[in-house]
Amino acid sequence: MTQELIDLRNSILQGHYAEALEIVDELEGMSKQAILRNIQSYLKILLIHLIKNQVERRLTASWVASIRNAIREIKKINLKDNKKSYYVNEDEWSNLIEEEVIEDAIVDASFEVMNGKYSRSQLAEIVDKDEILATANKFLSLTYVYSAKELPVIMDDYISQLVGGEDF
Repeated sequence: MTQELIDLRNSILQGHYAEALEIVDELEGMSKQAILRNIQSYLKILLIHLIKNQVERRLTASWVASIRNAIREIKKINLKDNKKSYYVNEDEWSNLIEEEVIEDAIVDASFEVMNGKYSRSQLAEIVDKDEILATANKFLSLTYVYSAKELPVIMDDYISQLVGGEDF
């Protein structure tokens, strides 16, 4: 990005405004990609813990904390600076999860679920992806309605619906 900024400065100083605008567009694209990668990282954490919950049929305090944190961070990162629009719209999560994140989450979860008992392919067969997707979408939809401050309290009701969640 440093080189792009140098090029942008030089283009402006030389009066090459069209070139400068192209560089600005490139920088905006790079920024958006970085934000989407950050969102995907937290989304993967969410999915890993939902997978562990589904397969192990239990819920730990650590998993609850990770789920809550992932949703709060997604909420904060996903909201654009104008505070009115999002990088990922509510109707885009399913596609993002299915196309970009679920398989990586299964790979990583295979090392954690039941202490690595299942290979990636075995876990992929066991996991009910539709259920994981529906649960993730429920949590993600909350980010469009509630503030980051309100989310942990609101999420209690949803977490209590997970297997083993009655204790939380």
